[in-house]
Amino acid sequence: MTATPPAGTITIAGKTVSRLGFGTMRLTGPGIWGGPSDRHTAISVLRQAVHTYGITHIDTADAYGPHTVEHLIHDALHPYPEHLLIATKVGLLRPAPNIWVPHGHPAYLRACVEASLRRLGMDQLDLCYLHRIDPEVPAADQLGTLQALQDEGKIKHIGLSKVTPEDIRMAQRDITVAAVQNVLNTTDRYDPALELCRDLDIPYVPYRPLNAGTLANQGDIRTALHWLLQLGDHVAPIPGTSSLTHLDELAAAVTEA
Repeated sequence: MTATPPAGTITIAGKTVSRLGFGTMRLTGPGIWGGPSDRHTAISVLRQAVHTYGITHIDTADAYGPHTVEHLIHDALHPYPEHLLIATKVGLLRPAPNIWVPHGHPAYLRACVEASLRRLGMDQLDLCYLHRIDPEVPAADQLGTLQALQDEGKIKHIGLSKVTPEDIRMAQRDITVAAVQNVLNTTDRYDPALELCRDLDIPYVPYRPLNAGTLANQGDIRTALHWLLQLGDHVAPIPGTSSLTHLDELAAAVTEA
C-alpha cells in the first residue's frame, strides 16, 4: 500500500483491512442500472481508493448494474493484491432500475456465485453476503446453499445483509456469520443488530453511511463517519462515490479518526 489505511484497521473474513471500506453501488447508471456515465473515472476511483488511499475493503454485489460493477472491479484491480478484501452479495433480482426483488432459490444462489467468480476473475469469493433473506424460501435452504458452496471452496466466508438480531442468531446455528451489513447513519441511528454483533464478535458493516449522499450534500461527511467509527471497533463503514473529488473528501474525513 502507498498510504496508511484510513481510520485504522479491522479484521474481516480473515483479512486485516482498512476500517473505512469503499461501497461500489454508485459506480453505475441512474437507478443503480447499467454502466457509469464515465467508465474511465469509475476505474480511476477504484484504483485511487486502493492504491492511493490504502482502502482494502471493497464492497459490491451482483445486483449493482446488474453485474456492471463486478466487471469494473476486475478491470480496475485484477490481479488483486493479497491484502485486498472484495466482498460481494447474491440473492436479488433486478427486473428494472430501482427495483430489487429477493430471490433465494438454491439454484439461483448457486448460479449467482458461479457468475460472480467469473466476473471478478476469482477462484474463491473472499466474502459472500446473502443480499436479502427471501421470505418465500426457507432460510435454511438459502444458508445451506451458501454453506455448500463454502464447503466446495467457492466461498471463503459468508455474510448477512439487512437482517435482524433474530436472523443472525438463527443463521449462527448453521453457519459462521463472518460479517453483518445493515443500514446505519446519523439519520437512521438505531439498529439492534449493532450490539449483538459486538457481543458475538462479528464485524458490523454499515451501508448507506451517508444516507445515500444526503449527509455528504449537507457537508456532514466527517461528522457522519466519525459517529459511526466511535460506535465500536467492530464497525467498518462503506461509503461510496463515483467522484474522485468526493473520494478525496471521504479519505480526508477519517484520516485522524
